[in-house]
Amino acid sequence: MEQSTQQAQQLDHLASAPAASPFAAFGMPGLGGPAPTAPPEPRPILELDGEEREDELDALTDWVDDFLLAVYGAEVTTAAPWCLQWQEHDDVVAWLHALWLAYQQHKDPEAGLSGLFVWHRDFLTHAIAAIRAPGGPLSACMTSPERPAHRLLPGPAPSARTGKSTAKATGPAERAEPTS
Repeated sequence: MEQSTQQAQQLDHLASAPAASPFAAFGMPGLGGPAPTAPPEPRPILELDGEEREDELDALTDWVDDFLLAVYGAEVTTAAPWCLQWQEHDDVVAWLHALWLAYQQHKDPEAGLSGLFVWHRDFLTHAIAAIRAPGGPLSACMTSPERPAHRLLPGPAPSARTGKSTAKATGPAERAEPTS
């Protein structure tokens, strides 16, 4: 009976909140310190507004210009168009932002030694193929470096259930002027 009482007390002790650790002051997780704070949740760039979006777009542009295009920016042709004003193509911005976020995740040491291979295989190849496809979002833009061009193509009209006019769906394309 005494042994059962001791076991019950030991179980109660183990189930109770742990006492403060002498290592808590050092802030070391697992040693009684505070748990590490999680990094902020990444948000798609198209959900950002104002200065927050501008800052993210500036950082994305730096990555695209200084890294992505320098390494993976193959020749501009009709089969692989590009646009010097890609920041005005919301769909391209969304693709490149997602690609950049995936790059940041997969270059992190926690991704392991194969992290960047996974990024190349699962993200880079597909994103670049979609962005630079002959019929893709940049198909009306530059297809030859000697003839820089930029044009936003109109998207589909909203569905009949929304009750919105079709003029609103083509707004950005109407403002964009082709450049030569």
